[in-house]
Amino acid sequence: MNKLTNEEIRNYLPHRYPFLMVDKVISYELDKSITAIKNVTFNEPFFQGHFPDNPIMPGVLIIEAMAQTAALLGCISMPKPKDGTLYYLVGVDNTRFKRPVVPGDQLVLEAIFEKVRKNIWKFKAKATVDGQLVASADLLTTVMESDS
Repeated sequence: MNKLTNEEIRNYLPHRYPFLMVDKVISYELDKSITAIKNVTFNEPFFQGHFPDNPIMPGVLIIEAMAQTAALLGCISMPKPKDGTLYYLVGVDNTRFKRPVVPGDQLVLEAIFEKVRKNIWKFKAKATVDGQLVASADLLTTVMESDS
């Protein structure tokens, strides 16, 4: 079973605190699928305002966590790109939220590669907590080299 540590994730993704939404990758199969973990703690900065008396992880950040997971699958499946190359989220379709994510939850993030066409990668993604579906979406990403 292939895995990635947090250090290895940071070698692939440009995101850093407080926006790195993947703690570790627990399994992946190149060009096929990936499963990652995001541990949600009360110390997350977004809980200060969303919402102070009833902390709930914003849905857009759950989407971001799924997108970072999909980007990791793209990164590890392709030949190493030039420095400065970035994966961009260019579309989110068929998104559904099924239940709130709260402090103490462990998000299990899954992305399945569907196809690539004209440099647009399509993934099916979902997030679960304790085996219950939290969110799902179809994600579209692209890869762009830096201008510098």
